[in-house]
Amino acid sequence: MKKKLALCTPIPEKMMEFINEQCDVDICGELKHGKGNVTEDMTREECMNHEIVVLGDEYAGADTITAWAQSGMKFLGVAKGTPATVDYDAIEKAGLQLSYTPGRNRVAVAEFTIGLMIAAARHITLSATGLSKGEHTSEPMDDIYDVPDVKNVTFGPLDENHPFTDYGIGFELYGKKLGIAGYGAIGREVAVRAKAFGMEILAYDPFMPAEKIEADGARAVDLDTMLSESDMISLHLPVLPSTKGMVNKDWFSKMKPTAYVINTARAAVVDQKDFVEALQNKQIAGAAVDVYWKEPVPANHPLLKMRNVVCTPHMAGLTTDVDNWSGTMMGEEVIAYLKGEPRKYIWKVRK
Repeated sequence: MKKKLALCTPIPEKMMEFINEQCDVDICGELKHGKGNVTEDMTREECMNHEIVVLGDEYAGADTITAWAQSGMKFLGVAKGTPATVDYDAIEKAGLQLSYTPGRNRVAVAEFTIGLMIAAARHITLSATGLSKGEHTSEPMDDIYDVPDVKNVTFGPLDENHPFTDYGIGFELYGKKLGIAGYGAIGREVAVRAKAFGMEILAYDPFMPAEKIEADGARAVDLDTMLSESDMISLHLPVLPSTKGMVNKDWFSKMKPTAYVINTARAAVVDQKDFVEALQNKQIAGAAVDVYWKEPVPANHPLLKMRNVVCTPHMAGLTTDVDNWSGTMMGEEVIAYLKGEPRKYIWKVRK
């Protein structure tokens, strides 16, 4: 007799061939109704009476988990890097394990992080925005294709009217020290890419063996060393009771005044007031942030007006490729369960 599977997120077709042989699959949640069109009540109802439930971004609180477990659920998967949308205590109480997809967007976030580093170092967003607003441009031309024959085309002499004077002259990543706070799946991907740019990597992660860090050509260092020596610090910390507000005035006081903070993790690991003040007071040189304490970010947030801060709207982890990575990992988990084999990606609650 086939098992019943409630599927709310895509799994690659090749894997679904085997899964369909073993299961009666019901399409539910956002996979059925579209992104953002599902309530928890809808998800709870659609996924009842299924042995296997695979979620994407759907919420499942304690009552939902309990109801599913009572209706026969024995496998629960959430195709997210951090399955914060489900109630861990209820899952544990039901005697179940939770499959998830750690590092599913590690490449996406790592590439975006490098992009933010370059944007901050070279003042790309500041100058691009200024130019589009008409700063440092010449008078309109009747025919933009009628240009003078000049061998060395430039914006003019390096004087008070030059863009460099207004936006600042940036620096190269080559030869600089990058501090990685949190050497997990994403932190490592950032480190490997930054090393290709010729940066020296200083990794702080008290839970990661030093030999594993140094196998990648990085230096395993303590917190004070990372803070005092780094030219840029990239945050890759999970939000835990022990990390909330961890990046605070004590951190900023130990950093170089020329240093930048890059945050593509979560805003909650940073003390908001201390961060804003450190940037306003030039205690640190600047920052690039993709995450905020409230999202969408309030229109009057001071970070949005700072010329030494690059702001993007929580885009780092989203690419057209991420669903394929998470779907493949979750497919592996479902197939392992169906075959009675150990699963690889089991969530462990961290304090």
